Amino acid sequence: MLSLWKTGTAAHRRYVIRTLAFMLPYMAICIAMMTTDAFDEIMGTPSAWLLAATVSAPVIGQIWATLSLMRESDEFVRAVTAKQFIVAAGLAMAAATFWGFGETFAGAPHLPAWLIYPLFWGAFGVVSPFIRDSNA
Repeated sequence: MLSLWKTGTAAHRRYVIRTLAFMLPYMAICIAMMTTDAFDEIMGTPSAWLLAATVSAPVIGQIWATLSLMRESDEFVRAVTAKQFIVAAGLAMAAATFWGFGETFAGAPHLPAWLIYPLFWGAFGVVSPFIRDSNA
């Protein structure tokens, strides 16, 4: 990502800044939840919804940052990034659907729904090297 700073366009530099602005607080909150008991007292209470919203806000921001990158880029980058985004979303939804049916019918262990987000970005990272042009 940092190589985009030197070689990328202004849109890519803004994307890097936005990504860091959203993902650093997200990681800080998640690490605090995993390594401390600071949030244990509110679990299961109505105020836990505020925590859920706080953790979700950077995720929404990151999606906005990616869509902004597409909007601010030239038509080639826009088309390639959109294609990568769509294929990754499709793979993540297919995997989540498969696992959901596995939970329902095969007794697979339950996985939290928020895992779709890292699954999506993992899929995005896997498909991106293979989707390098805007042809269908």
